[in-house]
Amino acid sequence: MAKWIKNIGRIGLALAAVTMATKAAANEADTNRATIAKAMDAWAAGTGGPYDLLADDAVWTIAGNSLGSKTYPSKEAFMREVIRPFNARMQTRLIPSVHRLYADGDTVVAHFDAKGTARDGKPYLNSYAWILTLKDGRIVRAYAFFDAKAFDDFWTRVSPLAD
Repeated sequence: MAKWIKNIGRIGLALAAVTMATKAAANEADTNRATIAKAMDAWAAGTGGPYDLLADDAVWTIAGNSLGSKTYPSKEAFMREVIRPFNARMQTRLIPSVHRLYADGDTVVAHFDAKGTARDGKPYLNSYAWILTLKDGRIVRAYAFFDAKAFDDFWTRVSPLAD
Protein backbone atom coordinates (compact mmCIF):
# COMPACT_ATOMS: atom_id res chain seq x y z
CA MET A 1 0.00 0.00 0.00
CA ALA A 2 2.83 2.43 0.84
CA LYS A 3 4.39 1.78 -2.57
CA TRP A 4 1.08 2.56 -4.25
CA ILE A 5 0.74 5.85 -2.34
CA LYS A 6 4.33 6.75 -3.18
CA ASN A 7 3.59 6.17 -6.91
CA ILE A 8 0.46 8.34 -6.70
CA GLY A 9 2.61 11.12 -5.24
CA ARG A 10 5.07 10.83 -8.12
CA ILE A 11 2.24 10.95 -10.65
CA GLY A 12 0.87 14.04 -8.95
CA LEU A 13 4.26 15.78 -9.16
CA ALA A 14 4.59 14.82 -12.83
CA LEU A 15 1.12 16.18 -13.59
CA ALA A 16 1.93 19.41 -11.77
CA ALA A 17 5.12 19.80 -13.82
CA VAL A 18 3.21 19.18 -17.08
CA THR A 19 0.55 21.69 -16.05
CA MET A 20 3.17 24.34 -15.27
CA ALA A 21 4.95 23.72 -18.59
CA THR A 22 1.64 23.93 -20.46
CA LYS A 23 0.77 27.23 -18.78
CA ALA A 24 4.24 28.64 -19.57
CA ALA A 25 3.90 27.65 -23.25
CA ALA A 26 0.43 29.20 -23.37
CA ASN A 27 1.77 32.44 -21.88
CA GLU A 28 4.65 32.44 -24.38
CA ALA A 29 2.22 31.84 -27.24
CA ASP A 30 -0.06 34.67 -26.07
CA THR A 31 2.90 37.06 -25.79
CA ASN A 32 4.28 36.12 -29.20
CA ARG A 33 0.85 36.36 -30.86
CA ALA A 34 0.35 39.83 -29.36
CA THR A 35 3.82 40.90 -30.57
CA ILE A 36 3.04 39.87 -34.16
CA ALA A 37 -0.48 41.32 -34.00
CA LYS A 38 0.94 44.68 -32.91
CA ALA A 39 3.53 44.58 -35.72
CA MET A 40 0.90 43.72 -38.34
CA ASP A 41 -1.33 46.55 -37.06
CA ALA A 42 1.61 48.96 -37.31
CA TRP A 43 2.31 47.77 -40.87
CA ALA A 44 -1.34 48.34 -41.83
CA ALA A 45 -1.20 51.82 -40.28
CA GLY A 46 2.12 52.68 -41.93
CA THR A 47 3.91 53.16 -38.61
CA GLY A 48 6.13 50.06 -38.53
CA GLY A 49 5.85 46.40 -39.26
CA PRO A 50 7.06 42.86 -38.74
CA TYR A 51 10.44 43.49 -40.40
CA ASP A 52 11.25 45.77 -37.47
CA LEU A 53 11.15 42.63 -35.29
CA LEU A 54 13.76 40.72 -37.29
CA ALA A 55 16.86 39.80 -35.34
CA ASP A 56 20.06 40.70 -37.21
CA ASP A 57 20.81 37.00 -37.66
CA ALA A 58 17.24 36.04 -38.57
CA VAL A 59 16.94 33.40 -41.28
CA TRP A 60 14.07 33.98 -43.73
CA THR A 61 13.04 31.31 -46.24
CA ILE A 62 10.71 32.03 -49.13
CA ALA A 63 9.30 28.61 -49.93
CA GLY A 64 8.25 27.35 -53.32
CA ASN A 65 9.44 28.22 -56.79
CA SER A 66 9.11 32.00 -57.10
CA LEU A 67 11.93 34.20 -58.31
CA GLY A 68 12.56 35.11 -54.67
CA SER A 69 12.47 31.55 -53.33
CA LYS A 70 15.55 30.76 -51.28
CA THR A 71 16.87 31.04 -47.76
CA TYR A 72 18.22 34.45 -46.74
CA PRO A 73 20.83 34.03 -43.98
CA SER A 74 20.35 37.41 -42.26
CA LYS A 75 18.01 40.33 -41.84
CA GLU A 76 20.23 42.48 -44.07
CA ALA A 77 20.35 39.88 -46.87
CA PHE A 78 16.56 39.55 -46.84
CA MET A 79 15.98 43.31 -46.71
CA ARG A 80 18.58 43.99 -49.45
CA GLU A 81 17.51 41.24 -51.83
CA VAL A 82 13.74 41.19 -51.33
CA ILE A 83 12.12 43.92 -49.26
CA ARG A 84 13.93 47.02 -50.54
CA PRO A 85 13.64 45.98 -54.23
CA PHE A 86 10.00 45.07 -53.61
CA ASN A 87 9.21 48.45 -52.07
CA ALA A 88 11.10 50.23 -54.89
CA ARG A 89 8.64 48.61 -57.33
CA MET A 90 5.62 49.98 -55.48
CA GLN A 91 3.80 53.27 -56.09
CA THR A 92 1.78 52.90 -52.90
CA ARG A 93 2.86 50.85 -49.92
CA LEU A 94 1.74 47.30 -49.38
CA ILE A 95 -1.06 47.10 -46.80
CA PRO A 96 -1.80 43.82 -45.03
CA SER A 97 -5.21 42.54 -44.01
CA VAL A 98 -4.82 39.80 -41.41
CA HIS A 99 -7.21 36.86 -41.55
CA ARG A 100 -5.84 34.99 -38.56
CA LEU A 101 -2.85 34.63 -36.26
CA TYR A 102 -2.15 31.23 -34.73
CA ALA A 103 0.35 30.80 -31.91
CA ASP A 104 1.97 27.84 -30.22
CA GLY A 105 4.88 28.50 -27.88
CA ASP A 106 7.62 30.33 -29.77
CA THR A 107 5.86 30.05 -33.15
CA VAL A 108 3.25 32.33 -34.72
CA VAL A 109 1.55 31.65 -38.04
CA ALA A 110 0.24 34.77 -39.78
CA HIS A 111 -2.32 34.29 -42.56
CA PHE A 112 -3.00 37.52 -44.42
CA ASP A 113 -3.61 39.23 -47.75
CA ALA A 114 -1.68 42.31 -48.80
CA LYS A 115 -2.35 44.81 -51.53
CA GLY A 116 -0.92 47.97 -52.98
CA THR A 117 -0.27 49.65 -56.31
CA ALA A 118 2.85 48.94 -58.35
CA ARG A 119 4.83 51.71 -60.06
CA ASP A 120 3.20 50.76 -63.37
CA GLY A 121 -0.20 51.66 -61.88
CA LYS A 122 -1.43 48.07 -61.69
CA PRO A 123 -2.56 46.54 -58.41
CA TYR A 124 -0.43 44.04 -56.56
CA LEU A 125 -2.42 41.59 -54.46
CA ASN A 126 -1.15 38.43 -52.83
CA SER A 127 -2.09 36.00 -50.06
CA TYR A 128 0.52 35.01 -47.51
CA ALA A 129 1.18 32.52 -44.75
CA TRP A 130 4.22 33.18 -42.60
CA ILE A 131 5.52 30.78 -39.98
CA LEU A 132 7.53 32.91 -37.56
CA THR A 133 9.72 31.71 -34.71
CA LEU A 134 10.33 34.29 -31.99
CA LYS A 135 12.91 34.54 -29.26
CA ASP A 136 12.79 37.37 -26.72
CA GLY A 137 10.30 39.29 -28.87
CA ARG A 138 12.42 39.08 -32.05
CA ILE A 139 11.80 37.02 -35.18
CA VAL A 140 14.71 34.58 -35.52
CA ARG A 141 13.31 32.26 -38.21
CA ALA A 142 10.64 32.67 -40.88
CA TYR A 143 9.10 30.58 -43.62
CA ALA A 144 7.00 32.54 -46.11
CA PHE A 145 4.43 31.05 -48.47
CA PHE A 146 2.60 33.08 -51.13
CA ASP A 147 1.26 33.01 -54.69
CA ALA A 148 4.47 32.71 -56.71
CA LYS A 149 2.71 33.53 -59.99
CA ALA A 150 1.49 36.92 -58.70
CA PHE A 151 4.90 37.68 -57.19
CA ASP A 152 6.87 36.67 -60.31
CA ASP A 153 4.59 38.69 -62.61
CA PHE A 154 5.11 41.78 -60.45
CA TRP A 155 8.86 41.17 -59.99
CA THR A 156 9.52 40.88 -63.74
CA ARG A 157 6.97 43.47 -64.90
CA VAL A 158 8.05 46.36 -62.69
CA SER A 159 11.61 47.67 -62.48
CA PRO A 160 12.87 48.77 -59.07
CA LEU A 161 14.76 51.60 -60.76
CA ALA A 162 13.31 55.07 -61.21
CA ASP A 163 12.13 55.87 -64.74
